[in-house]
Amino acid sequence: MKISVVIPTLAEEETIGAAIETARVTLGDCEVIVADAGSGDGTVTRARKAGAEVLVEPGPRSAGMNAGAARASGDTLLFLHADTELPPGAGDAVRRAIETADGGAFRLGFDERPPGWRALSLLYSRTSRVAYGDQAIFCTRAAFERLGGYRPLPIMEDYDLVKRLQRQGQFVLLPLSVRASSRRHQRHGELRTMISISAIKILYRLGAPPDLLARRYRPAR
Repeated sequence: MKISVVIPTLAEEETIGAAIETARVTLGDCEVIVADAGSGDGTVTRARKAGAEVLVEPGPRSAGMNAGAARASGDTLLFLHADTELPPGAGDAVRRAIETADGGAFRLGFDERPPGWRALSLLYSRTSRVAYGDQAIFCTRAAFERLGGYRPLPIMEDYDLVKRLQRQGQFVLLPLSVRASSRRHQRHGELRTMISISAIKILYRLGAPPDLLARRYRPAR
């Protein structure tokens, strides 16, 4: 089973090299495709130097991930954020899961956070049945194509894909945890970040326009 890793990027020159390396170390023989949204820094150069195939796809992250999936040759697709590290044994876990499921994701962990926030993240990860992009969502190519890939949403495209996977097939949350970056929390403050992200999730589920939510999220990004 060949795994193709699609990494969407925008100004990720500091993280992209490590993301590509951790994908190869934890997944074994895999294909890595970087879908860049038009970075003005050294992201593309560093990605190519690390041996990844690079596509330049301006627009929302959903467009980049769809373009990367279309270029990929693997029968399993894994969508990895550039600032998220996969855990040891990720490859074996994904391959076992795909034997019976259409898709899945990892539990959520962070690289550096106060103990209280780490506990809340662990509780959320173990009780929530929904996954988001920083949890390294994966699925079979067949399931991805059956669903039509990511919808052209400016935000919450990951949640939307997972909900459709759950409705039309089997979706699993693996017991292993990724290590997502806490840089947003450090830059803008733990409480402000948690409130902002939680509000966006709730408003989206209540039917708020994604364009409005994207404008609310990105000024603090």
